[in-house]
Amino acid sequence: MSTSACAGGSLGTFGALETLAALEAEVVSCRACPRLVAWREQVARERRAAFAEWDYWGRPLPGFGDQRARILVLGLAPAAHGANRTGRIFTGDRSGDFLFAALHRAGLANQPESVSAADGLRLHDCWVTAAVRCAPPANRPTPAERDRCLPYAVRELRLLGRVAVVVCLGKFAWDAALRALAKPVPRPRPRFGHGSELDAEPMLLGCFHPSQQNTFTGKLTPAMMDDVLLRARELAEQGHVP
Repeated sequence: MSTSACAGGSLGTFGALETLAALEAEVVSCRACPRLVAWREQVARERRAAFAEWDYWGRPLPGFGDQRARILVLGLAPAAHGANRTGRIFTGDRSGDFLFAALHRAGLANQPESVSAADGLRLHDCWVTAAVRCAPPANRPTPAERDRCLPYAVRELRLLGRVAVVVCLGKFAWDAALRALAKPVPRPRPRFGHGSELDAEPMLLGCFHPSQQNTFTGKLTPAMMDDVLLRARELAEQGHVP
């Protein structure tokens, strides 16, 4: 299959012998969305002055974490000077600082910092990924870009095999998860909110995105994220996984 023609494959099928490593290689080589390819590579070439010495990643981002995870954290997309620079999702930006500190407090990460792909961070019972794998201009992927990328998350979820709950960071991730995982989407359509839950397989749990807009204004506090992750652990314990 040519990744330049069709990203992610089908929402319904993937190779029976597929591995996470093979999926990661496919994600990293994807060039399906011209606007995103152009932007991620432009940012990697031009760089931000503060990161002038960095060799930017400048490619799509695979998920990472514990391959036996029962909790999957689904974000929006990589940050242009965060994951698009460091090569690991939610790494090297303020959103990631907030998220991984919370994962550490919840016992899901071995350290609270995430600054580079070689910093020793390990996740326990948790996998972190994104609905869209390339950094988008103005942090706003289009619906078409989302839909091209979503099958990667579906395949990732199936390969992980034990996920009981998906923590959706923000409305974009919530809507993406509904579109990809809830078949059929319930009517009326479940609305996103902080702490919203949808009884599906896996369970969906809403959380405000740890963007600076939310964390600097107090819309999302550390205690609020702690509550969501505590609930995620409770749901994971209740889930029926192999």
